[in-house]
Amino acid sequence: MARSAPHDAKPDGDRRAPKRPKLAVWKFSSCDGCQLSLLDCEDELLAVAEAVEIAYFLEATRARIRGPYDVSLVEGSITTPDDIRRIQKIRGQSRLLVTIGACATAGGIQALRNFARIHDFVTAVYPTPHYIETLATSTPIHDYVPVDLELRGCPIDKHQLLELLSALLNGRAPVLPTHAVCVECKMRGVPCVAVAKGAPCLGPVTQAGCGALCPAVGRACYGCFGPQESPNCSALAATLKAGGLERRQIAHAFRSFNAGAEAFRRESEVHD
Repeated sequence: MARSAPHDAKPDGDRRAPKRPKLAVWKFSSCDGCQLSLLDCEDELLAVAEAVEIAYFLEATRARIRGPYDVSLVEGSITTPDDIRRIQKIRGQSRLLVTIGACATAGGIQALRNFARIHDFVTAVYPTPHYIETLATSTPIHDYVPVDLELRGCPIDKHQLLELLSALLNGRAPVLPTHAVCVECKMRGVPCVAVAKGAPCLGPVTQAGCGALCPAVGRACYGCFGPQESPNCSALAATLKAGGLERRQIAHAFRSFNAGAEAFRRESEVHD
């Protein structure tokens, strides 16, 4: 005797594909480099596009699908009053909000404005400064809304981005490094530029993720991925001073792509 089909079984003519999660990619004050890292995935991009529904991503498509969104990737810092309103709206439409890149996670290179008076910059650049509506600071997204995950870098590493998307799609925590760039140097067999050349390297306090790109070509680390999990910036600053750097040079070393990151900001102000 033939067995009856379960009550929840769908007829042969109604086998619908499972609903794909909606992915949105948003831009604030930034250079677009982190968004381009997603497009740079090349071979993997088609697989990503098949696994998710790209609902909003102006770098890649003109399609605009309304939220809510399962995952929102946010690039860029908050620098205008309109940015504040827009990120709050995006947060309300997003189940998970992930900030990508130094601008979104630490204020970016434009956070250098935080150490000066924005009025001086505006009046020096614009002939009619009263038309410019801007904030006095450039700050990370998490200063205004809750953030579920952060992806560091200037720009981000595409392999870390793929790991993050894979983890979110499969309901697991992403495996991302929290150790220092120095560990990457050791893993690659790269000679320490601080020891061999006396270079002012931020590798000991910077989070890994770049594959020790700069030290591998004999350059000091610039701190593109921001402070590692437990950075000892004061000890590094003392080492840089013993190596001949002046106070102002030490301050400048910590004020680059992640000048607004808390650990780097505090240490730079000590030597300013």
